[in-house]
Amino acid sequence: MTTDPSPNFKSDIIIGLEIHVELDTETKLFCSCSTENTEEPNMHTCQVCLGHPGAKPVLNRQAVEYAIKLCLALGCTISRNLVFSRKNYFYPDMAKNYQITQYEIPIGTGGKLRINDEKEVGLVRAHLEEDPASLVHPGSMATSPFVLVDYNRSGRPLIEVVTKPEMHSPAEARDFMRKLITVLNYIGIFDQDNCIIKADANVSIKESGYIRSEVKNITGFKEIERALKYEVERQKKSFAAGENFVQDTRAWDSEKGVSSRLRTKETEADYGYILDPDLVVTDITDDWVEEVKKDMPELAQDKITKFIEKYKIDRADAEVIAQERELAEMFEKVARKVDPVLAARWMRRELVRVMNYNNKTFEDIPINETHMIELLEMVDKKEITENVAKKIIEKLMVDAFSPRDYVKSLGLRVMSDVSELEDICKKVISENKQAVDEYKAGNEKSFNYLIGQVMKFTKGQAAPGEVHKLLLKLLS
Repeated sequence: MTTDPSPNFKSDIIIGLEIHVELDTETKLFCSCSTENTEEPNMHTCQVCLGHPGAKPVLNRQAVEYAIKLCLALGCTISRNLVFSRKNYFYPDMAKNYQITQYEIPIGTGGKLRINDEKEVGLVRAHLEEDPASLVHPGSMATSPFVLVDYNRSGRPLIEVVTKPEMHSPAEARDFMRKLITVLNYIGIFDQDNCIIKADANVSIKESGYIRSEVKNITGFKEIERALKYEVERQKKSFAAGENFVQDTRAWDSEKGVSSRLRTKETEADYGYILDPDLVVTDITDDWVEEVKKDMPELAQDKITKFIEKYKIDRADAEVIAQERELAEMFEKVARKVDPVLAARWMRRELVRVMNYNNKTFEDIPINETHMIELLEMVDKKEITENVAKKIIEKLMVDAFSPRDYVKSLGLRVMSDVSELEDICKKVISENKQAVDEYKAGNEKSFNYLIGQVMKFTKGQAAPGEVHKLLLKLLS
């Protein structure tokens, strides 16, 4: 459903995305079956999602409100009438031989999403629909002797976001997906651990006259760049080999890293859309939209602007911090008590680094803003060294405690007694004659070794700058 490019379009590559986002509801779009993930196939099913004759769908209100939230976040124009249609097709993943979706009147039209400082990608529409079943191919799609169908997914609520063909590289498509996931996480309608996000990518090259291929079911923003790189290269090789281009639909095999043709591309007319007679038109009133709007948080792009203008931190720091809502909210609380530039540096680098190393999310760790404020106040006042602070953050990944009390109980404050430090430096110099001689002979690495020995002797409590000055003085 991505629109075609203008005949005067000049880019070598054009890409449009149709992104299917599973909404984080407890029940399916048109029935009360659970959306809980389970390895047992065909457990969460009923007459409605299995398409039994006479079974009547009932619309999930929460799914509609989640869709309104996303439309508000993306700047879409929200339809005042919610209308559903039947998309007729005969595949094994849809038991009733049609999918309930929106065609004539989507819930949202227009809108845009900024992917970097210089570029916004326009949107065509956003619409609600039900997910088909899962097709399981033993082995691989190409070699499987048969296909299994799991209807647990059938009927789960999706919102499809359709972009204009305004991306010109696989990297831009990846950035779009990444920014969209950030929006989804901010507004709380998508669970990265349990919900699926997948994309159909329409890609074409200038050499073919922009005859596009649709690559289906690409999962994740990292995989989309890989799939599109392959597809662009495949099309260029096909053109060089003199092959005729036809509009087609292709399947992406993530294990092999290749796409294969499923069929020549259908047109919208092939689906024979009709209005669904089992679902009444639902009014989306101004009051309903306003009610949803009250629950909308400040979004990532707004936070980036605020962090730069109000807190005077670097754009790179602001963008990383704003990517995750929990991190952004914690930063704002910390920045009210501690130098914002210091807070940004530690939270962007050290906190995120330790979380990634331990494979933790904000839901997994006991640390909160009070711990970071205590810790960074001591760093700012040079009461503890940065090495001590880093070790405390590592411990806070496991258990919550007061950094100030911890430092006091273990005597970890910076050694500020210059005479005591000077005695330690003299001791290190006397015990490391070879390193001293090498330094005096011009080997700077030996000087760093001596600093390291002092830090080791003081268990990291000596101020590195003070140690540097004292060693220079004593060795001169």
